[in-house]
Amino acid sequence: MTTLHVINSLSPAIGGPPEALRQLVKSYAEIGATIEVVCLDNPGESFLEGIPCKVHALGQSILGKYGFSPRLWRWLHENAGRFDGIVMQGIWTFPGVALRFAARNAGKPYGIFVHGALDPWFNKKYPGKRVKKMIYWPVQYAVLRDACAVFFTAESERDLAKTSFSPNHWNSVVIPYGITDPEVGDADSSSQIESFYHRFPELRGRRFLLFLARIHAKKGCDLLLDAFAKIASSIPDVDLMIAGPDQDGMQAKLKRVADESGIGDRVYWPGMIDGDLKWGALRACDAFVLSSHSENFGIAVVESLAVGRPVLISNMVNIWPEIDSDGAGLVEEDTLEGTERLLRRWFDLQPAEREAMAARARPCFKRRFTMIRAVSVIQQIFASDASATGKGDGASRSANVVDASLSQTKNKVEELHEQSKV
Repeated sequence: MTTLHVINSLSPAIGGPPEALRQLVKSYAEIGATIEVVCLDNPGESFLEGIPCKVHALGQSILGKYGFSPRLWRWLHENAGRFDGIVMQGIWTFPGVALRFAARNAGKPYGIFVHGALDPWFNKKYPGKRVKKMIYWPVQYAVLRDACAVFFTAESERDLAKTSFSPNHWNSVVIPYGITDPEVGDADSSSQIESFYHRFPELRGRRFLLFLARIHAKKGCDLLLDAFAKIASSIPDVDLMIAGPDQDGMQAKLKRVADESGIGDRVYWPGMIDGDLKWGALRACDAFVLSSHSENFGIAVVESLAVGRPVLISNMVNIWPEIDSDGAGLVEEDTLEGTERLLRRWFDLQPAEREAMAARARPCFKRRFTMIRAVSVIQQIFASDASATGKGDGASRSANVVDASLSQTKNKVEELHEQSKV
């Protein structure tokens, strides 16, 4: 089976969707499946190097973030027939509209990852943008309605999406999501940690909390900074690193807050980090923190679990029930009071209790968040749609496919993990 994934951009500065797609590409390779990607990046972009699949970079769009691209329209209509199924990464943009028409014309099934973009938090936070989205909703709704599957990464994300706009009838599928296992292959944890300390020698021998996400109001980084300032005097041996791209100019304001609060010399702002530097930071930190107001999944949360680090998260990170159930982290509300309580709870733990929580982190990841399961479900849904059109409603067919696919891939996941130990 050959699958096409469509995305506006693969730039890591955008955040979750490009990173999620990179993880999917690796997992397709793990099970020997074929994937191609089409995007609106310029072909010469350095971040396109090293992606282990064919990437069709068509060049920048005409209308910026909306992604209007006649070239993409033509490319999809010329190539959609080559694929067994097509996946759109994200909504609210022209590529989804183009995909709907191209897939229908070619008679091919398509699915859509919403990536949290239908969370009602956005409507409350940005009422002006909500008005524009309501005007555009008939177009976007048609794209969702006609998809064989609208993919959500948690039941709460699926349920919240139904409260944002109306009409809202589509085939929702909660898909098992995650990342490829960073411990499989040639990962060298010691060299990654050393790479991190080489870049930040001041942190060698000190404990630190790690925030790794876009510096954006949605992510609650202002709550984290204010909460850390409140407890900093009680934990003089602990620093804070806020790592990620600053897309809206928020970092300068946060730096002023840190200086005025007397913690400026204990907060680090490395910008976006990736590769060994990122993995070294995750492995070396005391705990990962994300006090987000809206998070459909949280790739960095799962990356932290994968390398055995506990996570301190808000209850707006939609995978919090699984993490809480497995005892792999702590959860509080996405308020200043909740974030302060989150940090105090962590530092009030005895060292043995923190170590026990860290020991539960990687088993939580292996049990719940390996991306290979997502790839298998996507392929099975497309195969089911092609062979069972008209046999029952789409929701029940997709639910059965997810259950069957998870059962079929369980042994494969365990086999891959066993191979990684050899």
